Amino acid sequence: MKPEQILSHEPKVLSQEQREFYFEHGYLQLESFVGQDWLDRLWAVTNRYVDDSRAKTKSDKVFDLEPNHTAENPRLRRISQPVGLDPVFEEFGLRGPIVDLAEDLVGPDVKYHHSKLNMKWADGGEEVKWHQDIQFWPHTNYSPLTIGLYMDDVDDEMGPMGVLPGSHKGPIYDLYGDDGNWVGALNDRDHAALPLEDAVWLKGPKGSVTIHNCRMLHGSVANNSNRGRPLLLHTYASADALIMADSVVSGVRHTEQIIRGERAKWIHFDPEPCLNPPDWSKGYTSIFALQQEEAAE
Repeated sequence: MKPEQILSHEPKVLSQEQREFYFEHGYLQLESFVGQDWLDRLWAVTNRYVDDSRAKTKSDKVFDLEPNHTAENPRLRRISQPVGLDPVFEEFGLRGPIVDLAEDLVGPDVKYHHSKLNMKWADGGEEVKWHQDIQFWPHTNYSPLTIGLYMDDVDDEMGPMGVLPGSHKGPIYDLYGDDGNWVGALNDRDHAALPLEDAVWLKGPKGSVTIHNCRMLHGSVANNSNRGRPLLLHTYASADALIMADSVVSGVRHTEQIIRGERAKWIHFDPEPCLNPPDWSKGYTSIFALQQEEAAE
């Protein structure tokens, strides 16, 4: 659906001004949007998975580990696809309060795409270099957006996510390196040209929600505090956005499930082309491992 079509529908939770801001600037932030009851439930499950990670010595389909992860000092970069792992994560991602936000911004017919919990561990949790999301999982249009939940208070020292307002209307960047290999981040030339002085750093109290369009340029610095910065992320799209074959997200539980409204009768094709990602069937580690150029095992 086009923005004007979406805006013609009565919103569930956002004001019309907030929706217009999103379409103009490509992002939104809502402080303390998710209540303590939900946070307590999500933390209980998250802590259980952190404990489970102690038995791991290398990353797998669920746990993305920092190189110095140990049983005594677990250091997680990511818990992958939490909506497919536990009923609490599933309820929150498919039927929780953030789904109303998705409906207000992609239209009444909402498709779930994927989820992840980026931990950004204390005392050096890794940066995420500037990139756009859509190149990892191309769709036929650019309706997909990602809603993030800060599960704890986040300040400047903890490496909050930064966005470049309006960059969702700009170019779609090449995320391949000069050697032809996928790196999942802007190259040095493109990065140097970014007006990073205009970046907005989305810090906020626990329960705060960030929303960014799939074309939004975004990134974050390392977490240099003694507190972790867990950011629970869910991606949704309009039902008329068909995922392309070469996507890093495939065969995941609930992916492409219609969670609001109806399956689209017509597919919306945006005329602007999107970068084609590598053949992920040959293997994928994580955005962290790719950006940090870790050797594949």
